[in-house]
Amino acid sequence: MQNHANFSLKLPICVILCGGKSSRMGQDKTLMEFGEFSDLTHFQFAKMSEIFKSVFISAKSQKFDPPLPVLTDEFDEFSPMGAIYSILKNFKDDKVFIIPCDMPFVEISTIYELYENMGNCDICVASDEIRQHNLCGFFDTGITKKALNLYENNNHKISNLLNSVKFKAVKFANSEQFHNINDKFDYEKAISLLEKEI
Repeated sequence: MQNHANFSLKLPICVILCGGKSSRMGQDKTLMEFGEFSDLTHFQFAKMSEIFKSVFISAKSQKFDPPLPVLTDEFDEFSPMGAIYSILKNFKDDKVFIIPCDMPFVEISTIYELYENMGNCDICVASDEIRQHNLCGFFDTGITKKALNLYENNNHKISNLLNSVKFKAVKFANSEQFHNINDKFDYEKAISLLEKEI
């Protein structure tokens, strides 16, 4: 991994995904307490605000207390492709970093490295030895119409979008940073990881 001497350069836009069903958790995980923050979303918002000029939340509604800047998902159904379109349509000629709310340990250096590797790609996402993380990366707003077309044709998987544009996956050695909070076991592990960081 590259060493970044200066993280003072603020990146343009970050959008945190908070519109999932949380079915495996049994409750809305985006509103679960996390560290010193009232919920996981406010934790992510504070973290991303340190390195991005603008940070937004992608969600079905304004469900946060205190309120956060929400980009409302245009569609009622839970569709990753619909969420991508609903995010990108708000911006023009820019690169938007998208990250799930339930992936709180992604390293700052990883985000900068993804940005540096974007080049002339439409999408640049993170990967590790285990899997590719299609919803953790930079998305160029030039693919907005492509995302809408795929959604309208009932193609909801982000892999379909990646296969239809120029994209790059950057591999990172530390897979633990991509720990995903899906159920209560994952949540307990995340709390343990958080305590180690403090």
